Amino acid sequence: MEVALKNPPASAQQRFVIDDASKVGEARRAAQTLASFEFTAEVAGKVAIAATELGNNLLRHAGGGQLLIQSLGTDEGTVIELLAIDKGPGMSDVARCLEDGYSTGGTPGTGLGAVRRLADLFDIHSHPGEGTVVLARFGDTSGPSFGAVNIALEGEIDCGDAWFIEHDRKATALIVADGLGHGTFAAEAAATAIAAFRSAPFSMPQEILNRANASMSKTRGGAVACALLSETKVSYAGIGNINGALVVAGKSQGLVSHNGTVGMGQRRAQQFEYHSEPGGVLVMHTDGVSARWELKNRPDLFACHPAVIAGVIYRDHARERDDATVVVLRT
Repeated sequence: MEVALKNPPASAQQRFVIDDASKVGEARRAAQTLASFEFTAEVAGKVAIAATELGNNLLRHAGGGQLLIQSLGTDEGTVIELLAIDKGPGMSDVARCLEDGYSTGGTPGTGLGAVRRLADLFDIHSHPGEGTVVLARFGDTSGPSFGAVNIALEGEIDCGDAWFIEHDRKATALIVADGLGHGTFAAEAAATAIAAFRSAPFSMPQEILNRANASMSKTRGGAVACALLSETKVSYAGIGNINGALVVAGKSQGLVSHNGTVGMGQRRAQQFEYHSEPGGVLVMHTDGVSARWELKNRPDLFACHPAVIAGVIYRDHARERDDATVVVLRT
């Protein structure tokens, strides 16, 4: 089963900066339009309501934030994802805030509670003084537990980063690519890496990088890393500034990537093998996200859905002058 972005790899998430009421309406319309291509009118209506509630919640309780919208999955198992991200005051009692009738803003207090009821998958992380990330997914939520944020540099139409996941009963394969620079030509380079991966995704990571090196020679090149996860092992190969880490409670292990640029006559990739513990997470991100995040000593965040973890890492560590991509996969 293929599990990844339904849109072409160069198409990043739709990002709406919610700083006034008109932006809530804009996000709602975009979410409903995307859902209408995939679901019945009834489900698309649920997505629209959830987008409205999340957008209003950002305005009323956080002073604004971001609402990210994307389509995940395949034609057989589509998912529409809404991810609301803010740096507001946070919540000291999340459970109470999810109760219908509870409000701190003079409203009926049905916002997050309504979203939780409407969504097929819901999760939230909030901490006083840090902000809140809320996940709502609609559709088939089976398959590997993963999350991704993939955001183009502000002002660019195309994102120079891309990612893809493939999954079957035996293994899960993941690639993250970052074309040099940003914009259309960077997106072309990243998309070429994704195509090399998709041609045989369950090959060894070093083989995929060698294929990508050949196919990306006609592009500006970029950084690429691949991981192949089985029950107890992660095979990993990377060239360039893709950061990878395996994290379990209380422990984090960095994954080795070599210096260089894929597509520029790079030497053959070297593959490394790592032990994978059940219940951990694999985190991979481009250099548009600082590597200074910390997860191993955050049990509250570590227990969340990977999409929420990706949202928090993006919120707190994305760099403003680059495309930003972070993918989190539960092992």
